[in-house]
Amino acid sequence: MRLKEITYSIVIPAYNEGARLRPTMENVLVFLEQQGWNAELIVVNDGSTDNTATIVQEFAEENPAVRLIENPANCGKGYSVRNGMLHARGEVLLFTDADLSSPIQEMTKLLEALAGGADIAIGSRWLCTELQTQRQSLARQLFGRTFNILLQIVLGLQFKDTQCGFKAFTRQAAQAIFPMLRIERWGFDPEILFLARKFGLRVDEVPVLWGHKDGTRINPLTDGMRMFQEMLRIRGYDLMGNYDGRPAAGLHQVTPGEPASRA
Repeated sequence: MRLKEITYSIVIPAYNEGARLRPTMENVLVFLEQQGWNAELIVVNDGSTDNTATIVQEFAEENPAVRLIENPANCGKGYSVRNGMLHARGEVLLFTDADLSSPIQEMTKLLEALAGGADIAIGSRWLCTELQTQRQSLARQLFGRTFNILLQIVLGLQFKDTQCGFKAFTRQAAQAIFPMLRIERWGFDPEILFLARKFGLRVDEVPVLWGHKDGTRINPLTDGMRMFQEMLRIRGYDLMGNYDGRPAAGLHQVTPGEPASRA
């Protein structure tokens, strides 16, 4: 029997998200129904010790658009996103955080960028700060700005915001990038964008509504050091030729002199 063709895949990485996953999934499913899309919602359980998997299974029993993917253990957000993306069947693939810091309705902005010719569209908190409904603490803002400067220096990534967990891809772009990812925890976002630039793909940075949610698991000190190490690993992998490969056919290639990122 032929599987129903899927236009949109939404991937949510989840680790011990039982407390907020139910309203998140309800929100996403209502949005998908309102749009009338042929879509799937994939939740990747990253070795949770709470009821995350049970909640997803209950939703999947009532809605065939929902799928649960289990990681072999707690492998990290990068691993979870990659696992979900590689199992997705849609022509457009998006990943978002379980807390929906960017409302799922903002997805339409990313889709407009893809329709306009982008291979990848990334949500940005800093292109239009007026869209931030709830700011992070000053300490976390300082950490984010410092990390962004280091990304520009070490990896040459000229984006206002690499870490917003709201990114959309054409299927061709996802198939080119995600099989090559090596960073399995918090530093996977810069790796995605580094590979996109290396392959000459067009990335549009799009301002989106965003509000800080309590319960984040990032520690600015310990995770900040780890993310800096991962940044150096990305540079090292590139120097060793681990990223040498060609993107899938049919991708928009940035021509000489054309910016690889656009607001």
